[in-house]
Amino acid sequence: MRFKKVLSVVECHAEGESGKVIVGGVGQVPGKTMFDKKLHFENHMDEIRKMVLFEPRGAVWHNANIVLPSNHPDADMGYVILETTEYPAMSGSNTMCVATVLLETGILPMQEPVTELVLEAPAGLIRVRCECRDGKVTSVRLVNQPAFCYHVDSKIEVDGLGTVGVDIVYGGMTYVMVDAATLGFSIDPSEARELCELGQRLKAAAVEQLAVEHPENPAIPGITNTEFMGPLRRENGQLVSKNCVVVSPGRCDRSPCGTGSSARLALLHARGLIAPGETLVHESITGSRFLCTIDGLAKVGRYDAVIPAISGQAWITGFHQMGMDPTDPYPNGFTVADTWMATV
Repeated sequence: MRFKKVLSVVECHAEGESGKVIVGGVGQVPGKTMFDKKLHFENHMDEIRKMVLFEPRGAVWHNANIVLPSNHPDADMGYVILETTEYPAMSGSNTMCVATVLLETGILPMQEPVTELVLEAPAGLIRVRCECRDGKVTSVRLVNQPAFCYHVDSKIEVDGLGTVGVDIVYGGMTYVMVDAATLGFSIDPSEARELCELGQRLKAAAVEQLAVEHPENPAIPGITNTEFMGPLRRENGQLVSKNCVVVSPGRCDRSPCGTGSSARLALLHARGLIAPGETLVHESITGSRFLCTIDGLAKVGRYDAVIPAISGQAWITGFHQMGMDPTDPYPNGFTVADTWMATV
């Protein structure tokens, strides 16, 4: 075998959303914090993201995470998140995959019935509570960094639609959030392609018309995703709602989306529809669910914020060594517009 690069990859998904975890083969990455390391990957090591996520080795619905030692004294481990068009500061489903892989493969020791972890994401420290039984992580509850609203009840102009009411909310990524029913959607899997196409148009319009800048870290990207929100109802004392997050370049998140759920909590709280300690059962387009609560309140710059806690489960699906033959004509992969909506 004459591979010039070999990565050790654990395949995993959280409530249906792919989250590969790269546990070896990357080497040293400069940077004091995980955000520093994220920037280094973006600027100097982006070939790893392309190798893992682009075709012919990846696909548009794949995500990945690189597990790295953390320099933070309180952190057990760190990770950088790789997605198809960006390196997000935070991802809930990817965090569930990382925590599950760290414990189930023995990289960090598992204690039953509960293992407490502190992981450093690019967004900051994420406190994680893993319920464990018979060597399996049966639930991952993560406490996210604060989520807050940039714009509530704003309007944008969208070609072919006219004026659309939107909210712009940060939950670890920044979302343009819209009511699905007012645009004719019930968030059914059969609507996925239409949701993706419209979601990309809404995002582009919001980026052009509504300025945002993270008050504590201007290097965090602005609006990158769209969230279609289903109607809110109560069942057995809990709030329940469906949602669909459209991830660029244009595909549906298969899970209820951790950062999207965090954003939804912030918006519901801003509208007086949920109180700290109440539970939101957030359902995805595939029917999977996250349990979401507000653990507390905070301020981020001038914005009122909530501290979201998101619970779900992840499953390891396989292990493999991903290699790069020096004669492979696609070392950085490629994209095709039939599924990626664009080519690079």
